[in-house]
Amino acid sequence: MPDYTSQLKDLLALTVQEQASDLHISVGHPPVLRISGRLIPLKGKAFFAEDTAGLAQALMQEEQRQRFVPEKEIDFSYTFLGKARFRVNIFLQKGYVSCALRLIPTKIKTIEELNLPPSFHNFIKYTQGFVLITGPSSQGKSTTLAALIDEINHTRAEHIITIEDPIEYIFEDDRSIIEQREVYQDTLSFSRALRATFRQDPDVIMVGEMRDPETMSIAITAAETGHLVFATLHTNSASQTIHRIVDSFPPEQQQQIRAQLSGSLLGVISQRLIPRIKGGLIPACEIMITTSAVANLIRENKIHELDLVIETSAEAGMISLNRALSNLVKSREISLENALSYSLNSAELRKLIR
Repeated sequence: MPDYTSQLKDLLALTVQEQASDLHISVGHPPVLRISGRLIPLKGKAFFAEDTAGLAQALMQEEQRQRFVPEKEIDFSYTFLGKARFRVNIFLQKGYVSCALRLIPTKIKTIEELNLPPSFHNFIKYTQGFVLITGPSSQGKSTTLAALIDEINHTRAEHIITIEDPIEYIFEDDRSIIEQREVYQDTLSFSRALRATFRQDPDVIMVGEMRDPETMSIAITAAETGHLVFATLHTNSASQTIHRIVDSFPPEQQQQIRAQLSGSLLGVISQRLIPRIKGGLIPACEIMITTSAVANLIRENKIHELDLVIETSAEAGMISLNRALSNLVKSREISLENALSYSLNSAELRKLIR
């Protein structure tokens, strides 16, 4: 019988060595690494059903195996020999077991090291309000969030509570006290953990993902009641983010949510990771800051006008995604082809670059 534990160790060691962002294990394919955004199959035989099931069993502890069988998918974090951490998702497809592992760097990078705009520093100067980091899946939202939280940790004394599924970056307390709670391990749900924070005396709250209206509502309330709240959402732009939050609630509550958002939202960052000409990835960020004009548009349900305000408010620190992409093309960081593929309005981007 194959030794799946040692086979798993070899695969994880290779993922770390190649500095891949992800490792994919699925039936009918050899192991596949994602390096600088590209999928690269490894040499070797394709996995059979017993191989992927065996590797999944080697990844899971008994309690996780018992949860996986009825739920058919599971998220958890996995520490590899004390030198690397992975975010793991195991799931079924066509009845077979597949695994997706995301490598989490052990060192939390700074805003500068991540090539993020300097204006990001402004978001951590507040003591109250709501900051949203958005973008499609696998675009660096968790990494940006970690950089912001860690900068607070190193610059001022705060009580920080994070709610994650699973815990990704491990923070080391510096000037702040940081308590990290993992859904299913330390709490039953995001909303339950978030509600409990009101009795835990936090200054800063980080919500790994806002998945339901209850979590959104409590997060907004927390921002209104004297806390600095950071959260992520899978949306493509600042305006889409406001729509998503408001539309999650029944019609009779939407005006109240708009009013709460207009008063508590500090800003929305929407980011993409673009392949760099010289290798690796670089972020392109749309930044919306809640000025009085933005707050009025949210309150009055004129969300479709937000894109124009972002485009014309550079002096306030705002930038549209197309403007960010255009700047990266002009500075020869990314190719025009890649910029166009990530743009939400390619005709406008071509005009900007011309």
